[in-house]
Amino acid sequence: MKENYCLQAALVCLGVLCHSQAFATERRSHLRPSFHGHHEKGKEGQVLQRSKRGWVWNQFFVIEEYTGPDPVLVGRLHSDIDSGDGNIKYILSGEGAGTIFVIDDKSGNIHATKTLDREERAQYTLMAQAVDRDTNRPLEPPSEFIVKVQDINDNPPEFLHETYHANVPERSNVGTSVIQVTASDADDPTYGNSAKLVYSILEGQPYFSVEAQTGIIRTALPNMDREAKEEYHVVIQAKDMGGHMGGLSGTTKVTITLTDVNDNPPKFPQSVYQMSVSEAAVPGEEVGRVKAKDPDIGENGLVTYNIVDGDGMELFEITTDYETQEGVVKLKKPVDFETKRAYSLKVEAANVHIDPKFISNGPFKDTVTVKIAVEDADEPPMFLAPSYIHEVQENAAAGTVVGRVHAKDPDAANSPIRYSIDRHTDLDRFFTINPEDGFIKTTKPLDREETAWLNISVFAAEIHNRHQEAKVPVAIRVLDINDNAPKFAAPYEGFICESDQTKPLSNQPIVTISADDKDDTANGPRFIFSLPPEIIHNPNFTVRDNRARASKTTQQAAGK
Repeated sequence: MKENYCLQAALVCLGVLCHSQAFATERRSHLRPSFHGHHEKGKEGQVLQRSKRGWVWNQFFVIEEYTGPDPVLVGRLHSDIDSGDGNIKYILSGEGAGTIFVIDDKSGNIHATKTLDREERAQYTLMAQAVDRDTNRPLEPPSEFIVKVQDINDNPPEFLHETYHANVPERSNVGTSVIQVTASDADDPTYGNSAKLVYSILEGQPYFSVEAQTGIIRTALPNMDREAKEEYHVVIQAKDMGGHMGGLSGTTKVTITLTDVNDNPPKFPQSVYQMSVSEAAVPGEEVGRVKAKDPDIGENGLVTYNIVDGDGMELFEITTDYETQEGVVKLKKPVDFETKRAYSLKVEAANVHIDPKFISNGPFKDTVTVKIAVEDADEPPMFLAPSYIHEVQENAAAGTVVGRVHAKDPDAANSPIRYSIDRHTDLDRFFTINPEDGFIKTTKPLDREETAWLNISVFAAEIHNRHQEAKVPVAIRVLDINDNAPKFAAPYEGFICESDQTKPLSNQPIVTISADDKDDTANGPRFIFSLPPEIIHNPNFTVRDNRARASKTTQQAAGK
C-alpha cells in the first residue's frame, strides 16, 4: 500500500508539472499584443475562427485518489488583459465549483480541495469568467471547460461470481472447454493498462488450464477418471496491468465435477456363489442373489443378468432387481433331493447401455458360477400307484382280503408308514385295513345287487410325523355270483276262442311271458322256458323258447 501511495503522489506531481508547463507555454503565447484565436472544428469538419479571445483557458486534468496534505493545483485561468494590478477578478462556476474546486480570484489558480474518485465521476464541467473587480463588468465572454479525473490503478478485478460450478465428462480430450469465468475492472479501460486483465490458474494444475485472455477453463490432462477422483477445486486469478508486476488481482473458486461415462465393465467380486434350496420349495421362490460391481453410476452402471449355461437351466431362472442391481435366482420347477442333489449355473452380468467410444474397454460383461445344493425335506409318503382298483365276490365272508395298497417314504430316512381308511368314504364300515402292510379286508358280506362298486380313500402317514400323510383313492368292484332265481315279470292269463272245425287253430300265439334276474348277465339271462311237469304232456299247448328274456305260448291243432 505504501508503494501505491508513493506512485500516486509521483503521478500527481508529474501531472501538475506537465500542466503547469503547458499552461506557461500557453501564457507566453497569449501575452502577445494581439488576441489569441481559438480554433474549433464544426459539425462538418470545417475550421471555425473564434476571434477576440483575450484570456487563456484549457482542459485540465487531476489525478484521482490524491491524499497529499495540500490541495491539488488543477490549473490556472489567465486573461491577457490582466496586467497584474488586481483589477481583474476570476470567477468559477459549474459542477463542484466552490465545494470541490476553488479558484484564487486574483491569480486564477484552481485547486481541488477533496480527493476525487474517477469511478464515481470521471469529469466535471465548469464555467470560467473574468470580470472587473469593482464593477463586476464581464471583461471576457464566459467560457466552459472540463476537468477530467485522471485514472490510477486503484480497483482490483472482480469476478461476476464468487464461486462457479461446472461439469465435464470424464476421459475428455485435452483442451475440452469446461467453463468461462469473467472478471471486470472498474478502472478506465481507455487509459493505460489499469483495466487490461490477464487470467491465470493458481490451483487446479496440472488437471486444468485457463486461457489468459478469455478466461476459458480447459482440461489439461487426458483420461481423467471419475472413479479415481470426481471433484476438483480450481482457483482462477484475474490480474490487471496486463498481468505485469504491480497490477491488482482478484480470484474466484471453480468447483469442477467429472460426470460419468460408461468406461467400466461389470465385475463379479468372486468366482463362485454357493446357494441352497429345499426340495419342498415351490416355483417362484427365491434361491439366492448375485451382484456384479460396476463403479459407473446412473444408466452407465445398470446391469442385467442371464443364465447362459449349466445343468439347472430348466429348473432355475434369474431376474434383475434394478433397485439393488442384483441378480435374483429363483426356482422355476420343483426339485427332488432324492433324484438330484446339486446343480450348477453359469450366470452372465452385462451392461444395459454401452458407449461406442469406450468399446475398446470391453467386453462390458462378466460371468460367474452359481452352485445350488438341494436340501432334503420331510416329504409325505408316496403311493406306488395314483389309484387302486380291487375286486371281491359278493357274499364273501367277513375278513376276505380285497387287495393291498403300498406307500413309501421318499426321504432318505425312509420312515415306517401307517395306513388308515378315511371313514368319511366308508360310512357303513364295509372294510378294514392292516395299518402296517396296507391289506384291505371286508368286515361283512357284500351284495352286488345293492352296490356294485364301492369307493374309499386310504391314508398313508409317517409313523414319526403324522402330519406328513398322503391319500389315495381305492375302487372296489363287487363280483357277481348266481344267487338270485329268475322271476316272472307279472301273472299272466291267456284267452282263446272255441275252435271252429272248418277253420281249425294251430300254432297261434296265446300269450308272451317274460322273466327277470337280479344277477349279472353271466349269471342271469338267457333264460330257458318250459311248461311245468303236470301239463308238459298236454297236446293242446306248447312253449316256444325265444332264447331271451321272453317266450310265447301257442295252441296246437286238434288231434295233433
